[in-house]
Amino acid sequence: MASSLSVLVILCLAASASAQLSPTFYSRSCPRALATIKAAVTAAVAREPRMGASILRLHFHDCFVQGCDASVLLNDTATFTGEQTAFPNVGSIRGFTVVDNIKAQVEAVCPRTVSCADILAVAARDSVVALGGPSWRVLLGRRDSTTANLSLANSDLPAPTLDLANLTAAFSRKGLSRTDLVALSGAHTIGLAQCLNFRGHIYNDTNVNPAFATLRRANCPAAAGNGDGNVAPLDTTTATVFDNAYYTNLLARSGLLHSDQQLFNGGATDGLVRNYASTPTRFNRDFGAAMIRMGNISPLTGSQGQIRLACSRVN
Repeated sequence: MASSLSVLVILCLAASASAQLSPTFYSRSCPRALATIKAAVTAAVAREPRMGASILRLHFHDCFVQGCDASVLLNDTATFTGEQTAFPNVGSIRGFTVVDNIKAQVEAVCPRTVSCADILAVAARDSVVALGGPSWRVLLGRRDSTTANLSLANSDLPAPTLDLANLTAAFSRKGLSRTDLVALSGAHTIGLAQCLNFRGHIYNDTNVNPAFATLRRANCPAAAGNGDGNVAPLDTTTATVFDNAYYTNLLARSGLLHSDQQLFNGGATDGLVRNYASTPTRFNRDFGAAMIRMGNISPLTGSQGQIRLACSRVN
């Protein structure tokens, strides 16, 4: 009974925190915030289309580790260990300079007002839009953490080797449904992955299109440690356009990661993959809704945390 009450209290606190978020949070305190972020993101993605995927991934990796609190943006120091050296992040997570630049521009128009966590949430949305994807109303009012958690980053970020059951469990632990899992995985319609993360799939798995495996093996040698950092597009057809091609790739057994192809492998999510492949409007709708739910994971609100002056360090 005590355990049940504890869970209930936690759920109520989480719901209360999410309820404090609002799409109009800065309408009076910083009316130029959203336009400033959008302009900076649009310019960054125009310079390097891959940056859109990088910013979107930053937001995902932030929210899955102690909530959407910008903890992923904190640099290591002599006395502080952040999350950037966690296995899912080290050598692959990027976009920090762009976020720092956005923060500097927002600080110039509204000092000490807009959190890095909110900037990251808005920048993720604007990145998707800049690459041709859907928009959604981002809920705002998050505050920034003064802590990070390397251990949780290693344990809570879903690995590319997970099967469907473990992917579903990882999302469920964050309050996200199986539909959210499939919809959010559609973010892999943009961006690149390293050979280290898809080698096992293209050489060892049997649910791979042979022609696709051959194509990817050309830039990803079989021997571990050889070409680990070589990259390939997660979506082979429209790598810099946010669309539903990711799902048509899965139907063709051409998912780049083991975890990608698990979504269409004779399991409970096959029907949803088919639906998203044939109905892009439903994918766009579900993706936006899932991003809102992910953005509601354990936000700091009210007097919790702080508004960092620089996203890479606590005040």
